[in-house]
Amino acid sequence: MSAAKSKTNVPLLLLTGGCLIALMTFGARSSMGFFQLPILEARGWDRTTFALAMAIQNLLWGIGQPFFGLIADKFGTWRVLAFSGLSYALGLFLMSVSATPLYLHIGGGVLVGLGIASGSFTIVMSSFARNVPVEKHTFVFGISTAAGSAGMAIFSPLSVAMISALGWQDTLVWLALAMMFIPLLGIPLAGNAATSEISRNEFEQSVLEALKEALGHKSYLMLVAGFFVCGFHLAFITAHFPAYISDIGIDMKWAGVALLLIGVFNVAGSLGSGMISQRYSKPGFLTWIYLARAAAIAAFVLLPQTPASVVIFASVMGVLWLSTVPPTNGLVAVMFGTRYLGMLGGIVFFTHQIGSFLGVWLGGYLYDIYGSYNPVWWLGVALGIFAAVVHWPIKEKPVDRPLPEIIS
Repeated sequence: MSAAKSKTNVPLLLLTGGCLIALMTFGARSSMGFFQLPILEARGWDRTTFALAMAIQNLLWGIGQPFFGLIADKFGTWRVLAFSGLSYALGLFLMSVSATPLYLHIGGGVLVGLGIASGSFTIVMSSFARNVPVEKHTFVFGISTAAGSAGMAIFSPLSVAMISALGWQDTLVWLALAMMFIPLLGIPLAGNAATSEISRNEFEQSVLEALKEALGHKSYLMLVAGFFVCGFHLAFITAHFPAYISDIGIDMKWAGVALLLIGVFNVAGSLGSGMISQRYSKPGFLTWIYLARAAAIAAFVLLPQTPASVVIFASVMGVLWLSTVPPTNGLVAVMFGTRYLGMLGGIVFFTHQIGSFLGVWLGGYLYDIYGSYNPVWWLGVALGIFAAVVHWPIKEKPVDRPLPEIIS
């Protein structure tokens, strides 16, 4: 009876620790856009300077993801999470004292980017997948994604209030101190693929064999290509939406309301996505998510822009915000199992962060050229349609593998 129970129950301590880490790592980085105008005003820099720091952050998040995922798979999740807390905290502190663009780019770009990469959804979800029954994977993926969404809902208004009361520098210092709790919260996630009964019972492979198999799998490559678009949408809006709201003459408080609503509706969207992905086609669901994003962005740009339209747009995008994560990670687990889920999920997420880099950097670069964010908005519409087309043919089934030899 106890054995059966252990195979079906979700470890609550592990789930709680992982969700709190997702809440903190995603929540803090979601508030970065609120620091743009105060930092630029204090330092006299242009928007491209801040945008480049955030673009580097997103790129390092992506580059680090497969490597930290592999380290977690092979040597244990806690070590990676401990590094996350230290790197994230140091980066935020350095960002708070940056007097030159170089320090901003190293602190807010490189160190925070590596901190997010080593404490991201993929690291947390790979630990969940190794300790939770297969039939509950996308459900717990949805819960951890919802926790990250809650972080956005909490940190966005909190950052606005703290910047107003304490100033942007002290706010960054307090955020840095908060990140120091990540190693403590990561203790229940200790372990790797070798300590997981689920992973030990899966197909034996080396790292190189797993990479060769994945990179030769057509559906995996399409998933990699499509997830690029998710990163472009999210990073552009996170980094530039507060400034955009100010540019079109709407009170800045509505930007805080918008990111709060994105976070709140994101919780519902992420939980719903986890449940829908458990029951229905993951590729089909992803196709509709990206089409809905394209339609929402086009409607927001074309229709009159008022506080009401900001609220509606934020609510719709909130539902769609991280709803891509549970089915995307679920598809990687379906295709290849959990043994190298951290690494293979990290590769998918790397393309997400290439999209994030371009979304953030192009937002600032094209604004400085044209004096408007509209070119990037319309690029986001086109990319949403592209992602829908790419996800539709993906096959939701395990990769074909040779049967074990039977020695007579």
